[in-house]
Amino acid sequence: MNFSLRASSPLPRPSRPWLLGALFSSAAACAQQSHLPEIQIAGPRDAAIGTADSASEGAVERESFQSRPKLRPGDIVEAVPGVVATQHSGDGKANQYFLRGFNLDHGTDFAVTVDGMPVNMPTHGHGQGYADLNFLIPELVSGVRYRKGPYFAQSGDFSLAGSASLDYFSALESPFAEVTVGSHDFRRLLAAGSRTVQDQTWLGAIELEGNNGPWNVPENLKKANVVLRYSQGSQARGFGVTAMAYKARWTSTDQVPERLMDSGELQRFGSLNPTDGGKTRRLSLSAKWFDKGPGGDTEFSAYAIDYRFDLFSDFTYFLNNPVNGDQFEQTDRRRIFGAQGSHAMANKIAGLDGLLSFGAQWRGDRIGEVGLYDTEARQRLGTVRNDKVSQDLFSVYGQQLVNFSDRWRGYVGLRGDALRYNVQGREPVHGPLNSGKGRDSQLSPKFGLAFSLTPAHEFYLNAGVGFHSNDVRGAVITTDPRSGLPADRVPALVKGRGAEIGWRFQPDENLTATVALWKLNLASELVYVGDAGTTEPGRASTRRGLEATLRWKFDRAWRLEVDAAVSRARFKGAAPEGEGNYIDNAVERVLAAGVTYVEGPWTASLRLRYMGPRALDTLNSVRSRATTLLNFGARYAVDKHLTLGLDVFNLAGRKGNDIEYFYASCTAGEVAGGACNGGVNDRHIHPMEPRSVRVSARYTF
Repeated sequence: MNFSLRASSPLPRPSRPWLLGALFSSAAACAQQSHLPEIQIAGPRDAAIGTADSASEGAVERESFQSRPKLRPGDIVEAVPGVVATQHSGDGKANQYFLRGFNLDHGTDFAVTVDGMPVNMPTHGHGQGYADLNFLIPELVSGVRYRKGPYFAQSGDFSLAGSASLDYFSALESPFAEVTVGSHDFRRLLAAGSRTVQDQTWLGAIELEGNNGPWNVPENLKKANVVLRYSQGSQARGFGVTAMAYKARWTSTDQVPERLMDSGELQRFGSLNPTDGGKTRRLSLSAKWFDKGPGGDTEFSAYAIDYRFDLFSDFTYFLNNPVNGDQFEQTDRRRIFGAQGSHAMANKIAGLDGLLSFGAQWRGDRIGEVGLYDTEARQRLGTVRNDKVSQDLFSVYGQQLVNFSDRWRGYVGLRGDALRYNVQGREPVHGPLNSGKGRDSQLSPKFGLAFSLTPAHEFYLNAGVGFHSNDVRGAVITTDPRSGLPADRVPALVKGRGAEIGWRFQPDENLTATVALWKLNLASELVYVGDAGTTEPGRASTRRGLEATLRWKFDRAWRLEVDAAVSRARFKGAAPEGEGNYIDNAVERVLAAGVTYVEGPWTASLRLRYMGPRALDTLNSVRSRATTLLNFGARYAVDKHLTLGLDVFNLAGRKGNDIEYFYASCTAGEVAGGACNGGVNDRHIHPMEPRSVRVSARYTF
């Protein structure tokens, strides 16, 4: 099942009627002691025995994701069991995600929404499914809900491995201002608050952040964030409008060859190109309307996003261009429009109680420029690709849940997606050859069955078909823009089939344990290679794994969380000569554990994350090293106004790597010494940040 017929839990009542004068002023009448309940978007029902549809869906308790220390905004998705979020470049760039045997790069096969708006970007300048969460303000997040696998009708593009839905508050308990400073010149200012008059609520927040990081070349991150929301109505019916604005620029230290660190030529946090980095901007306006009446739950939402992105990267140094170097620029200029509607209502099937949910979705991307350019010190030397792209994804879905008995229930669903695209190449030589338009479509059946053995034990069986889209430039390509040689086209939509069996143990509200055994087959590991301007058609693949979670509030003040995941990822069939069947960088083992303490004025959280070794090439001849990260955070409420905070990241001071790749590169010294010879194969790493400390002070008005 996919839609909740339950009202969301009311937000805390505002204890004060005013908002920070620095943010807003209002001439409204005296504020009342009420507020608009949070407007919900479509998502899983309460993940509990009797209501959950699979073992691998859930809603993260607010105490859990708000208390955990977060080095970056995107770290909040690590509240989803099995997800690892790292970074292989500057903090203005999207996180690197890992889940269910996938190196998801920046988001492919992991769909993320914030307040109902999609974050993943199709046909993006840097990578397909690019999901940049740096615009997120974690303190405003009211809920994190997740699903894994292609088993649910309302889950569409990029959700083969899983999806996460992050919602924002519609009202805050009290306005506040918070200042944070820390190691490596980290500084952050956040101010937020809300004001309610009768059934109308205004909420606003502003965030300013700067950071240099531990890098020899300072990151010089400068970030600004603004959120403004208006909501009106009641728990049964209402609407809201939200505006967001985000802007950032940074200098990045990309991954570097390990051989230079071993030889002492490069320090651990050194850079080979001090001009790498980028800038980005995101403006959005969204609206939601809902009605929870006797006829069911109805909801409509719409959004518009204006997005700008420029990124300068250099991963091979002087391998391809021994004179000017291999730096390249990737650009993305787009406007995104979308709308969706859904309805869920109780019904009867052959005299059995059921719940029918259905809906429609549309997303349109109008990409004015998606480009790839050769550069030196951020100056363009030549154009590899410059395209104008228009693509629309139309979707309809329906899902029927039936309660067969007190113990048995199940659902069937069907989703239909139709993609339409048009690519206009504007690079004068190869652009006309790589232009074109086309269509693709996908039907995705879904199935689920649940059996309650006892009030504390429930078993699940889920299966379904899903998909991810590919960069549509690869669907019309005829000529490799660098070599001029013929290039193979790839399908715009790639099918995936998955299945899962699971168990949930929940004797009471203080203890939940789940186990899920899953499998996923992909028709092709197709990827668009942004730094080459071409699409690589990969082989069919299969993944399978085992996941286990534990949530245990074993004392009034203490809560324990443990997540463990083991997966196996392989290409299917006979491997081509010189290759193997391992999928490079596919995560194999993940363990996350945390303990949270909340008592009186104290809140504390200790978090451990382990990511095991993984193959870095298809032969499994080179493997990454395991990484272990320990973070600690604590808050102390001095009084009702002042709260002090302390976060310590990488508490143990481990020297792990956020990412490791294995490929050929060539440095300027190797070119000068004649040692390049087509490139030197080596590990290329982006080191995990060293131990760092941040302190904060929050004043609540």
